[in-house]
Amino acid sequence: MEELYENLAETEKLEQERQALFYLTQIPDVGAVSIRKLGEYFGSFSCLYNIEETALRESGILREKQVLAFLKAVEQRESIIEQYGKLAERGIRFVTPLDKEYPCQLLQIYDYPMGLYVRGKLPVPEQPVVAIVGARGCSEYGQSLAAMFAQMLSEEGTQIISGLALGIDGAAHRGALKAGADTYGVLGCGVNICYPSAHYKLYGQMIEHGGIISEFPLDTRPDRMHFPMRNRIISGLADAILVVEAKEKSGSLITAELGLDQGKEIFAIPGRITDHLSEGCNRLIQQGAHMAISPNDILEYLGVKCRKRLIIHEKNVNALAKPEKMVYACLDFKAKHLEEISGKCGMSISACMGILLELELQGYVFRAANHYYGKKI
Repeated sequence: MEELYENLAETEKLEQERQALFYLTQIPDVGAVSIRKLGEYFGSFSCLYNIEETALRESGILREKQVLAFLKAVEQRESIIEQYGKLAERGIRFVTPLDKEYPCQLLQIYDYPMGLYVRGKLPVPEQPVVAIVGARGCSEYGQSLAAMFAQMLSEEGTQIISGLALGIDGAAHRGALKAGADTYGVLGCGVNICYPSAHYKLYGQMIEHGGIISEFPLDTRPDRMHFPMRNRIISGLADAILVVEAKEKSGSLITAELGLDQGKEIFAIPGRITDHLSEGCNRLIQQGAHMAISPNDILEYLGVKCRKRLIIHEKNVNALAKPEKMVYACLDFKAKHLEEISGKCGMSISACMGILLELELQGYVFRAANHYYGKKI
């Protein structure tokens, strides 16, 4: 019975500390490092509820602006704690470094988050994780590659993480879901906000098949400064980072640089030297990143045994008629102009265009602007 009481006391103490961390992470301008140092200096997080102003200043941990924000937060403490009590009702968990569930990889980061808001799940520790990132304004070719890499990596038991942004991020998440696997998105806003709104359906799918993660308090709106901060979590949770398309100055490169600092392996898909969307990837390769021309390049690094040889694969076209097969065989994952396709397959432009339309309706082909067509993954 005595042991039961001791365990109960430990559980209650842990809950008090978790609740205190929730409160502390709501205070504006007081970041993860400051919170951690305060806890270490004063011996616990819960004792900071009633900390005196003099003691707070004498610790020398906070700047004046932070001290003022800390003192002001006392007025809102009750309402903040009330929010904490309602998290479960909203399908949200608050995971702290004190919890066994907290990802151990993040503890290797100097400014690791002192709390993660989670809708759904966190990545499974026993399985490898690959972050796939790239340009929001990417090409159809880039989206196809991101989806294909994510799908094939997922089929081999690799978890995919990204930032749920438009472009490469969204394509990677969809590729993983297509494989029937879980995928994880780290947001630059509160987990109760879907950003961008165009990904509302994807956001819902990921809550059911994976997870939505953020260190920002609920209702936090997306802000430009938040995204570099969330990138350290994406790279921190990953075993390897794949950059698909990125301009020379890109947020994706910030993720790659953070990954390098964290000791992660960086992969990049090469592109034409005249393509501005390939500038960042080509630069990474020039600086020593691994060139990725197949998911197998990443799987070999991760030590995952392939069930089959992983190559960029064709869709099953056995059911197509001969003319459709001819046109499809002339296509690539990078869109080609109608005239080029027509010339390669030896058909008139009108006949070729009719077949391309049929292939598009069947889901084999995507159509870009100005009569450009390419294979879908």
